[in-house]
Amino acid sequence: MPSFMPGAAGPVAARRAAVLLAATPLVLASPVAAQPAADSVTLEELAVTGEDTPKGQVADGTDTASFGVAGPPGAALLVIERPVGQVVTAVGREGTIADRPATSIGTVLLDSPGVTLRQGNGGRDVVISIRGNNARATGVTRNMVVLEDGFPVTQPDGASRFDLVDPRAYSRIDVFRGPQSALFGNYATSGALAFRTRTGRDINGYEIGVDAGSFGYLSHFFTVGGVSGPFEIGLFASDVRANGYQDSSSYDTQTVNLLASYTPTPDNRFTLKVINNDVTANIPARGSLDQFRINPYQRGCDAAATAAPGCTTFGLLANGAFGPRVPVTATEGAFRRNDRRTIIAGRWEHDIDAQTTWRVQVGFDERNYNQPFYTTAGRGSLPSYFVQTDLTRRGELLGLPAVGYVALAFSTVDITASVFNRAPYGGARLGALIGLQDAVQSNLGGRGRLEIELAPHWTAIAGLGGEESSITGRNRTFATSAVGTTSTLATADRRFLNLAPELALVYRPEPDWALRGRVATGYATPSFSSLFVNATGLPGNNADLKTQETLGFDLGADVILFEGLRLSVTGFYEFFRNEFVTQSPGAGLLNYTFNAPASEHRGIEVGAEWSFAPGRRGVLAYTYDDQVHTDYVEQISAGSLTARFDRAGHRIPGVPAHQFLARVGYDVPAGPLAGLGGFAEVVAQDGYFVDNANLLNVPGFAILNLNIHYSAPLPNGYARRIDLYGELRNVLDTAYVGSANPLANTINAATGAQNGRAVLAGTTGSIFAGPPRTFVAGMKLSF
Repeated sequence: MPSFMPGAAGPVAARRAAVLLAATPLVLASPVAAQPAADSVTLEELAVTGEDTPKGQVADGTDTASFGVAGPPGAALLVIERPVGQVVTAVGREGTIADRPATSIGTVLLDSPGVTLRQGNGGRDVVISIRGNNARATGVTRNMVVLEDGFPVTQPDGASRFDLVDPRAYSRIDVFRGPQSALFGNYATSGALAFRTRTGRDINGYEIGVDAGSFGYLSHFFTVGGVSGPFEIGLFASDVRANGYQDSSSYDTQTVNLLASYTPTPDNRFTLKVINNDVTANIPARGSLDQFRINPYQRGCDAAATAAPGCTTFGLLANGAFGPRVPVTATEGAFRRNDRRTIIAGRWEHDIDAQTTWRVQVGFDERNYNQPFYTTAGRGSLPSYFVQTDLTRRGELLGLPAVGYVALAFSTVDITASVFNRAPYGGARLGALIGLQDAVQSNLGGRGRLEIELAPHWTAIAGLGGEESSITGRNRTFATSAVGTTSTLATADRRFLNLAPELALVYRPEPDWALRGRVATGYATPSFSSLFVNATGLPGNNADLKTQETLGFDLGADVILFEGLRLSVTGFYEFFRNEFVTQSPGAGLLNYTFNAPASEHRGIEVGAEWSFAPGRRGVLAYTYDDQVHTDYVEQISAGSLTARFDRAGHRIPGVPAHQFLARVGYDVPAGPLAGLGGFAEVVAQDGYFVDNANLLNVPGFAILNLNIHYSAPLPNGYARRIDLYGELRNVLDTAYVGSANPLANTINAATGAQNGRAVLAGTTGSIFAGPPRTFVAGMKLSF
């Protein structure tokens, strides 16, 4: 096994990988390559199609439109369009975006098995994990790669945020589950998300809409798109604001999303992608589990002196530098975020011949943040750049239909970041500077993939990725006291070389069912920020982190049991080495990261779609995910005492064992009420531990959502179509944990004994409550 794990191979293996990557397109480009691969080699696990995709098109694997403008017949698709052998769920517009007020991307992605959601820090920010590998995170999404229209929106340090994602802009989202570094490179240890915006021809006009609902929620959005000769454009813009259901949780965010294409000749296509998002969000306080049970929504917490029972307070240094602390609530501390994200990218596609397409894409991605919340304030600028060139060839290999793909990619981010103490009162005041970071993080790698139809019913897939990543930087830490300020310097100069092979086999004897097996690897290098936060939760030296590696096995089946019922079942078993563990050392402090030597993730994913009568439809997504440490000894210190605890066999914090979504709906198929519909939806999640010792378990939940919608053409009016919808979420007004920051275990400074559940239950800085009963309604006019 070690030789198969990413990162275990040395320079010899790297040279062999480079030879293989170079050879793949050359073999497929040989003169014998004349026939396109048969459509029967394309497998997709489960599809939830939408209003912009004809029914059955996605599920049958016959959609031949690539991202951006559609290529001419015979042009090669992007490799992420219907890759054979992958475990992919396609989530479309129907039932998820088109006829419901999707206030965040979280309400959409729950349709996919394997996806776990946590409320992020403010506004519509959510933290997404696939197969639980990131479920403990509560601020930034990591351990997956995110793309939009084929362009990366995960920065080179592995960070993805979903503030910039407005669900209304999308026609489909593909969820890739399992290790994916052979296809997507660094950070894809658990999977990938591929967002697809609506193209100009999908929109074919313009639309205006408004949603309004509980807690001051108000969304205005506008879409325009069409085709004129060689030009195609799709533009989406929105303004969303709300007061929030917790104290200090109002937000205001604006998004612009552009996809434009120019096709001067049948074999040349140019695509432009632009995204800009600005968010201003107040940040509520994360409480303890005890506080959640008393005051889940942190209401009546305007001032510490008059705070209601269960309010969370944070101790801010009275002078912002040293000495005594003053307790403040989130409102008194003016905790907030002011962030901006801008992405500008372009792609040129050229069909060398009817079977071969060459692409080059470049992009600029800048993330600026100003986050004065809790006991510290972070400010940073992260401009990044990416370049990728790839070649796709359809043809024959040794007389067998085949598709080959090879890519070379480079990305880099230049980081300038600072951390300040917070000072109390008078708004979001900054105290003394306590940390200053300058770093450059880069990734350079190549990837190759071969799909070959061994026989009419058998398709084999082989992939290999190799990548070198580097982090060079420094962190200066400042400590201020009555006698002055001192500083210490921590530097990092790290190089990581990783390899990621992948093999898969698909057996599809008939269109209605298929069996698939897959073994794949993934890797994720540390981010610059994790190298410079120590176990105290303050800026410092943590530069010895290792690459997180995983080896995963998937076995599954996709079957149409009878007309109208599509079922997908996947079993997975994944072995992690040096898994990243991120947790909070205390209220208001920065999360720190360390490596757990070995762990195992295993489970079952079930997805189903059932059209059981005209207009009647059901959707099911279920995940069982069992994750345990198999080799991890945790060392904890307090005062002069240090103790070691063996965590082998303990469940990994933050990961629920069971997750479930079921939706049953009816849409009137014909007659005067055609277009009227509704559905009932249940979302349930098991409880999970929030500490490595498995002493504290947050409770699970089940919530009920109800929806009604109406869509009809307006043949005699100025508008072409009207869409009306309303949704009551959490009908029973259940108070549940929407996000829990994992907590560090502690020991008694006098005895060295591990502190029990009561101490953890009273530790603040962990819990956000999920939304209470909420109603949102909206309208969209299409012209």
